[in-house]
Amino acid sequence: MLDPDSIHSSLSRFPCRNIDDDGLRPAAVLLLFYQRDGEDYFLFTRRTEHMPHHRGEISFPGGKRHSGAIDLQETALRETEEEMGIRREDVTILGRLDDFISFHGYHIVPFVGTFPYPYPFQADPREIAEVLEVPLRLLLDPDLVREEDWSHRGRYYPVHFFTVGRHEIWGLTAAILRQFLRRAGISDTTGAKPCKRSGDR
Repeated sequence: MLDPDSIHSSLSRFPCRNIDDDGLRPAAVLLLFYQRDGEDYFLFTRRTEHMPHHRGEISFPGGKRHSGAIDLQETALRETEEEMGIRREDVTILGRLDDFISFHGYHIVPFVGTFPYPYPFQADPREIAEVLEVPLRLLLDPDLVREEDWSHRGRYYPVHFFTVGRHEIWGLTAAILRQFLRRAGISDTTGAKPCKRSGDR
């Protein structure tokens, strides 16, 4: 079972990579895990098809920073409460991961947290098409993990995939998840299937 104190200690040992905004739009997401039926689970959402970016994709709760927000941790907590109904006072923040940049021009800061379960989720149907509760054991199955090289503006980038049932967790969400699993000492994901190259994205 994942121990919050141990996760906090593990994450604190890594200096996080900070990226200058440089005109990018700031945003934050919240990687949440919890214990359910004697197993560790992670919370993901599938975005609705009418969202402006990443429509229909699997993601962590979160969103862009609005004016008036104190910091990006507040942004992650606020967006999670708005999307999933998880009150910020019920979330224990355990640390953060590296800054990421999305192809859509967002500067994204991922935070890691946990909350008590069971919890009365109240997903916002305007943003969330489906709530996914994924057990850790599936995310550690090497047969369900792969990596591809994708071309973007003439350069190739590794893109990670976790296949969970009929869904694929990929792209930025998969990269954040992969970094968490490695830094928490859970998995180095070296069992990922070999890369293949895809066309320009």
